[in-house]
Amino acid sequence: MLAAPWVCRTCARSLRRAGLFQVLRRASTAAVPNTLPPVLLERARKIAAEHDQLSASLATDFDAKTAKRIGEISRVANALKELEAARSSLNELKGLLESDDAELRELAKDDLESTNAQLAGLGHNLSVALTPKHPFAEMPCLLEIRPGPGGTEGRFFADSLVKMYQAYCVNKGYRVKMVKYEASDSEGSKGSEGEIALQEAVLEVEEPGAYAIFRGEAGMHRVQRVPATEKNGRTHTSAVAVWVLPSFPESATEGSENDWDNPESDFYIDPTEVRSETMRARGAGGQHVNKTESAIRLTHMPTGTTVSMQDSRSQQRNRDYAWRLLRSRIAQQRREAREEMARSMRSSVLSQAQITRGDKIRTYNYQQDRCTDHRVGLDVHNLPDVLRGGETLDKVIESVHAWLTERDIQAVIAEEEAAAAAEKKSSKKK
Repeated sequence: MLAAPWVCRTCARSLRRAGLFQVLRRASTAAVPNTLPPVLLERARKIAAEHDQLSASLATDFDAKTAKRIGEISRVANALKELEAARSSLNELKGLLESDDAELRELAKDDLESTNAQLAGLGHNLSVALTPKHPFAEMPCLLEIRPGPGGTEGRFFADSLVKMYQAYCVNKGYRVKMVKYEASDSEGSKGSEGEIALQEAVLEVEEPGAYAIFRGEAGMHRVQRVPATEKNGRTHTSAVAVWVLPSFPESATEGSENDWDNPESDFYIDPTEVRSETMRARGAGGQHVNKTESAIRLTHMPTGTTVSMQDSRSQQRNRDYAWRLLRSRIAQQRREAREEMARSMRSSVLSQAQITRGDKIRTYNYQQDRCTDHRVGLDVHNLPDVLRGGETLDKVIESVHAWLTERDIQAVIAEEEAAAAAEKKSSKKK
């Protein structure tokens, strides 16, 4: 440890050759940056104090709930310990700047410059550690894709998005399956890229954590291109709606928040509040589909949410899928309602930046070979690679994920500042 400015010149050279200055620099990068809001640092210290208290309690008397809580907050506690240790190291490095030895000052200056360049990123990492995970983050997800305004062209592009997400999952090694694929009853014409007119599709990405990966895809996807039927070469604009829902795990722990029999779970639905109807399936499928009532429609009467399923020849299988989809939709609605209530209870910049299903989030412009995400202000070219689910789409999705993370951090800051202001106001009244 470089603890004093009187380190001799020979020792300094040896330290540089041994790489210890680099070690010190790496430790120093974890120091708390000036840009880190004080409310977040205070929150981290409170969590670390709770962690130490619970750890001491667990050492003498094991308790499952205590152990679970320690696991939840250990990332913050460990990060804070590293930061505070690094702050001390950084101060020692700064002390070398006051040394009488010119070479030591130069060595310290070089390392200090690179250290300061990394502080903002490490402060961001601490902020991320302090941000609570989305309750559905670790779950698989359902991608619902439906055409919006734009007529048949919107249906064609909906089919393109289905293929895009399927290809992306294959490229990333994610397990994906088609839960529902319902083509339109329109004529058998095809889109500019050979797409089928799509009425609705539901993809299930079965990987744990898929919801966190794809949640930024929810919203209106706009396409601008010249349709195959356009004789005058005019560009048409259409839209496709994408919903991202948590996919209910088939093996949920009894009594957990994901247990559909648990009334406290977001996925719980009272069966008496659901109207079930059977009907004959529409479209292609042969005599069995047309002559048997294998299609299922479920309606959640309190919310008016309706789900229909006809892809399987088995009525029971269609019913099982319909219930899973209904539970996922209701769980998402309940989560969104709580988030909206939380936003209304605090004043924050997030009320301006909130993206909902009806907002235009992305534009795919064929003539300009461009894909634009309007939330992050990102333009990428090579649209064919985007639609193939390639690295260009991965770049867009990662950028949106970073944007969502930053928004979550701002939410935490807003909550902490609001709590601090309320506490201050209360203390003044006393």
